[in-house]
Amino acid sequence: MIGLLAAMALGTSINSLPIDRDLMDVSIVRLHRLYRDHRYSVRDVVAWHLRRLERYNGVYKVAPRILAREALAQAAREDAEARRSSFRPGPLWGVPIVIKANMSIKGQVTTAGWYGFMERGHELVAPRDSTIVAKLRAAGAIIVAVTNMPDFAASDTTRSTAFGRTGNAYDVRFSPGGSSGGTVTSVTGNMAIAGTGTDTGNSIRMPAATSNLVGIFPTRGLVSIAGIAPMDSLLDNAGPIARSVPDAATMLSVMAGEDPLDPATVGAKVKAQVGPYENYLVRGSLKGKRFAVPAFILDGESPVFQGVCPGTTADESRKLKENSRLPLKPETRAAFMRAVGELRAAGATILIDPAILSDEFADMASNVCTLPYLREGYEHFLADFGPPEYTSVEAYEKAVGHPLPSAVIGGSGFALAGQPNAPQRRLADVDWIYPDRAYLAPRRTVLSRYLAEMDRLKLDGFVYPAIQMPPVDETMPQDHKLSSGPHSATDWVNMIGVPAITVPGGFYDDGLPFGIEFSARPWRDGDLISWAYDYERLYPHRRRPALVEEGLLPAAAQRMDSADGPR
Repeated sequence: MIGLLAAMALGTSINSLPIDRDLMDVSIVRLHRLYRDHRYSVRDVVAWHLRRLERYNGVYKVAPRILAREALAQAAREDAEARRSSFRPGPLWGVPIVIKANMSIKGQVTTAGWYGFMERGHELVAPRDSTIVAKLRAAGAIIVAVTNMPDFAASDTTRSTAFGRTGNAYDVRFSPGGSSGGTVTSVTGNMAIAGTGTDTGNSIRMPAATSNLVGIFPTRGLVSIAGIAPMDSLLDNAGPIARSVPDAATMLSVMAGEDPLDPATVGAKVKAQVGPYENYLVRGSLKGKRFAVPAFILDGESPVFQGVCPGTTADESRKLKENSRLPLKPETRAAFMRAVGELRAAGATILIDPAILSDEFADMASNVCTLPYLREGYEHFLADFGPPEYTSVEAYEKAVGHPLPSAVIGGSGFALAGQPNAPQRRLADVDWIYPDRAYLAPRRTVLSRYLAEMDRLKLDGFVYPAIQMPPVDETMPQDHKLSSGPHSATDWVNMIGVPAITVPGGFYDDGLPFGIEFSARPWRDGDLISWAYDYERLYPHRRRPALVEEGLLPAAAQRMDSADGPR
């Protein structure tokens, strides 16, 4: 990181102990109070976070790019703004944040974790900011780093061909989950105050659970995904990751809104609960609420990711569903039941019954087939956010000399769950029968079943483990192979687009975090925030990690790096 220390020269005599005490686990509200009291400048705060990034990035590998010069320059501009008599700070003014590597930042390479987008002479340099990044900047946030992620977000852990492996802040040997692993380790490790994540099957919520954080999966359409390199645009979503529910609510308030570049957001202003989402931070919100636990999650059933498409034989379908099973580990079940006890003590009713969203629900959700529409999502992304050299999938192949991987444009090979990739189509094809049969009708059926269960039992929402197992030790084989986990059974949330939130739920005996997840009706994101806030207030399970400056033993690091080659 040539020149980083020089770029971070402060010209100030701040005693390190007071600033460490003031900024460690600082909330956005507390930070703004420190600014108002003139305890620190924005430059001081940004430099403190940059120092932590430099100090720990070599061990935890959270950030392939630390944007020190840009962040310090923006901090200087914000300090100058604060001296004006007309100054009115935005909701994220002076807040250091990190951005996941699949989100377009003008002038930066959007790697999406893949070495291919870094190919010399053919880099995917973003011509403009993604909608989310533009909103965060406009609110005063300062981007200090771009965070690591697995290639195309296609993994439940964070091993990237662009940057390597990210470690869990609570024990670097263990996985932080994926695909937002770089963001969660940065935020929980106090290298940023908050960050962005994307979620195609669990990738905001599960990593947040491994790292003692809050992660929000908004109702699909509340937040724009324009400018985010897709994994599967029919399942993709984006949301905030933070150390507390209030900070996540503030981030969501900024990120939410309609965007002409994302048709799913049309009408969101009318459908969504009235913001800002900080208005839903209400004490006592759990009292009298009714939640149920989906039986299929406790049973270890999970839908086939990206679905079983029409034409699949009964035998193939059965094998895919068997391979998608994710047994709930006993220690995770025990941690969840402790959290259930806490929710009941807070005045909530928690229903647990094998008939509530039984295994049949997971089977039904497996029929939501998105594989035929992978290429369409990438075409839209490159058209609006690709470099001049290639603004389509075909132009990429012509310019670079090889196609994009089939994992993100489909057509050949096999999908992540093992099913054959499907021939590519457009969702708005003249032949409307196929998309309705493959995707639209199954999605409507699953959502109807979800809502019918809520109506039948007069539920406010569902609650369940955010993850089926503890974070895994990546220095040791798991099931006789290098782990691709930990895993969750929550991709059904993406299939129907309902909102969900993960909140810290305690720790395992070995000191690694556990998280619980709530889901609600579509567009009831404010309700989710109120429940999570009340739970966090009554049971403050947040405990910051003790980071180390020396990492894995060389032999262990070598074993893991061997899995990080091009794929």
